[in-house]
Amino acid sequence: MLKTLQSNIVFPFSVKISFNKLLNQYDQLAKSENALIASKANEILNVAKQSPVLRDGFTDLSYLNTYDQDIRVILQDVFSHVLTLNEIKFATVPLGNAVLASTQRFKNIVKDAGDNFDLLIKNMPEEDLYIFGCTIIISMYYGYTLNFKRPIYYDIPDKNGILKTYKVLYNADFIEINPTKDAPKFTHQDYEELLDNFDDIELWKQKFPPNSYQFKGFVVSSLFDVTDDQSISNIKSTLIEMNKQKKESFMENFQDVFQRLFSRKDINVGFSVFNKENNALEQVYGSNVKSYLLNKADSICCSDALCLFSYEKLIEEKSYYSISDVNKLYQQTQGKEPQIAALHDQGIQSAIFAPIAEEGKLLAVLELVSNQKGALNSINANKLIDVMPFILTAFKRAKEEEENQIEAIIQRECTSIHPSVRWKFEEAAKAFRKEQQEGKPNPNFKRIRFKNVYPLFGQIDVKGSSKARNEATLKDLLLQLKLVKNIIDQAIALEDLPIYNQILFQLKDFETTLKDNFKVDTEQKITQFLHTEIEPIFKFQLQQHQSLKEDIEDYFSKIDDNLNVIYYYRKNFDDTISLINKNMASIIDRKQIEAQQMYPHFFERFKTDGVEHNMYIGEAITKENSFNEIYLYNLRLWQMQVMCEMENVYYNYQHQYPKALDVASMILVFNQPLTIRFRTDEKHFDVDGTYNARYEVVKKRVDKANIKGTDQRITQKGKLTIVYSQQEDEVEYLQYVKFLQAKKRLANNLEILELEDLQGVTGLKAIRVDILYSDLNEDKYYTYDDLITNNKS
Repeated sequence: MLKTLQSNIVFPFSVKISFNKLLNQYDQLAKSENALIASKANEILNVAKQSPVLRDGFTDLSYLNTYDQDIRVILQDVFSHVLTLNEIKFATVPLGNAVLASTQRFKNIVKDAGDNFDLLIKNMPEEDLYIFGCTIIISMYYGYTLNFKRPIYYDIPDKNGILKTYKVLYNADFIEINPTKDAPKFTHQDYEELLDNFDDIELWKQKFPPNSYQFKGFVVSSLFDVTDDQSISNIKSTLIEMNKQKKESFMENFQDVFQRLFSRKDINVGFSVFNKENNALEQVYGSNVKSYLLNKADSICCSDALCLFSYEKLIEEKSYYSISDVNKLYQQTQGKEPQIAALHDQGIQSAIFAPIAEEGKLLAVLELVSNQKGALNSINANKLIDVMPFILTAFKRAKEEEENQIEAIIQRECTSIHPSVRWKFEEAAKAFRKEQQEGKPNPNFKRIRFKNVYPLFGQIDVKGSSKARNEATLKDLLLQLKLVKNIIDQAIALEDLPIYNQILFQLKDFETTLKDNFKVDTEQKITQFLHTEIEPIFKFQLQQHQSLKEDIEDYFSKIDDNLNVIYYYRKNFDDTISLINKNMASIIDRKQIEAQQMYPHFFERFKTDGVEHNMYIGEAITKENSFNEIYLYNLRLWQMQVMCEMENVYYNYQHQYPKALDVASMILVFNQPLTIRFRTDEKHFDVDGTYNARYEVVKKRVDKANIKGTDQRITQKGKLTIVYSQQEDEVEYLQYVKFLQAKKRLANNLEILELEDLQGVTGLKAIRVDILYSDLNEDKYYTYDDLITNNKS
């Protein structure tokens, strides 16, 4: 608490403690016809007369001790002894925290708060306090109507460390305000100017300089405990802000306000979500919010998580369910009731479960728990009545946002409606809906088309994937035939039947076919033979010959349940392709966020044996008159850099894949703008028109093309291949190559090659250059402006 009236906060007034205005009232009471009132007033005035400083005023707080008994006499009607344990009240100076006198209840509250506690206004910034002081002067001294009254609060911890919130009401009847010689003249024009300039603190200080007025007297502050109201308000605010905060800080704040609402530090908060389809309670996904009903389980059927009584209360009636003594119920039920056992295992002694429901539909369950018996019960559960509407609203909002996120994932993963072109679909949908509402027969969804857009295509493809897949299939089949042959050999030793010899002949014939003449239908023939002829024999042998049991069971353990064949080498291959696709797609998806910020454009990617992507950029897509070819050049350079990074990431982590495979990267350059349209039957964009179809032909076949006059593929591992047809494309991309060579992304070797003719397409050429591989420490991207600057230098 303050020991002097000096403060680090500047005010437009200085303060002198005085009881003059209160004593003036006693001057009037001394003339009362009521002898008792007059006698008491005269007694108080006689005390004041002996200490003139109490009427004249003082600033030294040590006088409070010197004149302690006199001040008590003067203030006896302000602080009634009868109400001293009931009222929370103290005398102080305006906007300060110096305590001149107080009730006993206020003293007890401050004592419980601890020696280091300072009584500070919690909800008013320093500048607002200054302006508040100015408005008091304007209202009380100059008589203008100016209301800047805001609720003022103190946060005071109780003896258990729980913050209690108190609202403050000021009685300023005992204040005198007078200007000093430094106070500027205040006019009506000044008043009107201030009405429109609340935020201009310098203007306020110009009209009311610091300490230019004097407050003489004291104010009486009455405190009212509004912790419950403030806790409800804080819960509402916390729920409103929950999507802007990190989940960890949200739960800390949320738990804190419930602790304040129940005035207990041992309150913990949990949630469980109700899944109607499965009639189950589930953990809140992806957060640090836990469920005490579920304990460590992710999901439990409601009938397994709750006893019959609690199930009826929570799930069917949607009403509160409380347990004031977990240990007592645990002993009575011998630990057989699931919710009691779950709480007991976690050391919880009391709990309240409140359904979050709307219109009879259960959405989730709010869980309040405590490690103290009786802390939570059916009586204080009623505190939740005023809170639950806010929790319901927040939960519905969170649920809607989750649904929106799911919809966004579906849009991203399952359709081709990219955000850059969504506006076109929305326009078409609105037009379609309008036609429906107007009752037009057979309303049409207008064709989605974008004219004069520049295409960009690239792919990172697994080299020799067909050959690698065939080799994996061959190994799996040979391994399975070998296991079958081993078991049949043992069966012949036990029982020399002609059918076994015929099977051995068939197995040998299959082995020869696999090694010398493997065809597309070979796998199917062998698989069918193994499934229809071998499996029944082995199942029969399991019953007949115990000595074959171990080998036959080993054989069946190696058979994939879904494919009915050995799926080992092929699984390694498929898993590798899947990981390559996943990792490469994640890189370009992440980098696309940066690219869209450069200039909006359409983007889509596909997973095959590798990842390929299409991009289209142009005025038609952005719907704004802002496109310039520099954005096309920038995107082309960005594309080359991303392809280099994808290669780098792949080869840096190649050792982590189940099978060692190589990849090759290619970019296709198409110089002329074209038109694309959305094919509703196939749910993706494609080129529109016969002329533009040439681009699609090249895109589908070029990676399999050979260098002219050779049998060497144009795409090779470790190299970036850029295919083009126009001389100006060659000039442009040679600039990019030279630039990325200088930036150590590409090697200094470079080839310019001619491609063999494709069906209906001639004159294709390619730039091919080695990619430089690094340890991925540098994550830097260069723009077309960087390239121009580099060339100038």
